[in-house]
Amino acid sequence: MSELAAIYEGLAGPDLALLQNIERGMAITADLSRADILLLRPTGARSVVVAAQAQPHSIASLYDSSLVGQQLTGLQASVPLEVLRRGRRVRTQHELLPSGAPVMQDVYPIRGSNGQLLALFSVETTLIQLERHRHRHASFQRAIEWLRGMCMRGELASAEGLSPFGEMDGVMLVDGQRRITYISGIANNLYRRLGYLDDLRGKPLSYLHTGDDALVLAALEARRPMEEVAEESTHFWVRKVLPVWPPPTMSGWLQGFLARRRRSGEIAGVLIMVHDATDERRKKQELKLKTTMVQEVHHRVKNNLQAIAAVLRMHARRTKNEETLRALNEAISRILSVAVIHEFLSLDEVQAINLRDVCQRIVAQNRQVMMEPGQRIRFAVDGPAIYLPSQQATSAALVINELIHNALEHGFGAHKAGEIRVLLVDGGERVRFEVWDDGDRLPDGFDLAMTSSLGLQIVRSLVQDDLHGVLRLENREDGVAATVDFPKVALGSDRAKS
Repeated sequence: MSELAAIYEGLAGPDLALLQNIERGMAITADLSRADILLLRPTGARSVVVAAQAQPHSIASLYDSSLVGQQLTGLQASVPLEVLRRGRRVRTQHELLPSGAPVMQDVYPIRGSNGQLLALFSVETTLIQLERHRHRHASFQRAIEWLRGMCMRGELASAEGLSPFGEMDGVMLVDGQRRITYISGIANNLYRRLGYLDDLRGKPLSYLHTGDDALVLAALEARRPMEEVAEESTHFWVRKVLPVWPPPTMSGWLQGFLARRRRSGEIAGVLIMVHDATDERRKKQELKLKTTMVQEVHHRVKNNLQAIAAVLRMHARRTKNEETLRALNEAISRILSVAVIHEFLSLDEVQAINLRDVCQRIVAQNRQVMMEPGQRIRFAVDGPAIYLPSQQATSAALVINELIHNALEHGFGAHKAGEIRVLLVDGGERVRFEVWDDGDRLPDGFDLAMTSSLGLQIVRSLVQDDLHGVLRLENREDGVAATVDFPKVALGSDRAKS
């Protein structure tokens, strides 16, 4: 059983459903409350464990990491344990460890279908945010209290799919008659961008010639949160509406139980959250345009390289000199190896280059271009998919291409049959690939640093200067292996882009 499953062990039916529904509504409640919220489960008379956590997007969270699954001890557990002892809400101020920031903590008991204490609902707010909240209109303060109550009664489960409410988002509150009773400063500035310069408080929502009123009407009819993306004038807005209602008039655990067995009272207001996504949309469109242009450039480069290779093929077919033919074929193969990378980069879905796919294309090209008539060489590519940034993938492709050339030219010059195998190994932070063949062995006293082979000189330069790796070429019992080991550059890093 997982640690999280153990927290809910022994719960079933309406009690388990209640805690799951509470958890689904915690995210938007934390955002609008500008507070951190924890759902705690008692694990005994003197201990509690964090069953769920919601960190706000509207302000910086009090916590750097997740507390889910952790058992609270010391000062962290003091207020929840007091609620366990008293069986009612406890509110107190304390310093948050280890930062020492002054925090107001409200902890509420959550009771189950039989009145037993199921969990604790902890709301932690900095004193700065608490003071700001006190200066907001009383109707908005009341709506946030209702919102927390709805969350604790499991009535906000349908809000789970709402996008986060961020720091630069605006919020309005309208009453049951759809009159604007509260508008935040950010929301006021957002509507000013649409030309509404006067005070919107007290005006009917229909005064705004936007989609707000229609979305609120739909949410009121469905009694559930709703979200839409709409174009307002020249702006793109993400609009969320969230109906809120007060708690039932009954008190005690019976109130909570009955509230979950029937619909709550009349809707008293609707929170409207507005996010101006215009800049994000424009940047996304600009990025898409730039990406399309870059992909078109790669496509044209690929076509040009293939055209150059086609011209060289024509010259290769006409030449009678074996050395010239070999040089032309090697040049064609090198050009096509680079063209493969540009072909991958021209695809819409490609964000990185799969080295395994590149190897398979290089092998296929060498089978067509470099093999002599009558040769029966078997090729194989083994290993996992390894994704590299384009610069590393280009260098690696050229190295693999040259090593295959070297194996074909020097390993199988005297006989027509054999095998060449490319093995890829993903070491996490490093990549290793091996080009092995069962052809002729390296001569005695072979020194890679002293070789006059142009292909191997190219390989050494690419491995050392571009890949910052190590190259080994050695005889083995079953053949000759060329091994390259180099550090993997993280996708998107500066070095990968350089």
